[in-house]
Amino acid sequence: MNSTIFLVLGLSYLLGSIPFGLLLTRAFGKGDIRKIGSGNIGATNVLRTGSKGLAAATLLLDAAKGALAVWLAQGYWPGFELHAAAGALIGHLYPVWLRFRGGKGVATLLGILIPLLPIAALIYAVVWIGLLLTVRISSVAGMAAAASAPVTAGVVGDQARFPLLLGLALLVIWKHRDNVRRLFAGKEPRVGRAKG
Repeated sequence: MNSTIFLVLGLSYLLGSIPFGLLLTRAFGKGDIRKIGSGNIGATNVLRTGSKGLAAATLLLDAAKGALAVWLAQGYWPGFELHAAAGALIGHLYPVWLRFRGGKGVATLLGILIPLLPIAALIYAVVWIGLLLTVRISSVAGMAAAASAPVTAGVVGDQARFPLLLGLALLVIWKHRDNVRRLFAGKEPRVGRAKG
């Protein structure tokens, strides 16, 4: 069992650590995304290159790698889905290839939830999109969506997944700590505007 845990964690970490935002922007001549806007490799910063298509592709691929990690565990190592979920998100947040400076995990956590707890994925998406459309602050929408995951697990009585989802949500929020500082300073940019 111990070897299976390390196998699932390792493979999921490697899958999660694929920096799609960086790879796509380089492949399509947009330069190094880490030198643009906030320097983040996620979809919101990719949008600052002016390419909505690349931003959408980054979001979908970042979500897909999280979902794929859990699906693979469900298919080949049932009972180790939570390890796969943790490995994938940590890989995205702290990829070894980028000196452990990865994305903020909002899209990847959504992908993880799709096979892990579909009702939480639905609520997550509604919260994320709803806040993006209303307050138009990506960090607020992302953190609120992440927080909704353990709340949903708690409400539906999923005690097995609640601790993991709480931990993953806290990691996502932790990765937004600079955004929180800018929010309190009134300098957090809104979607569609230049970085403040």
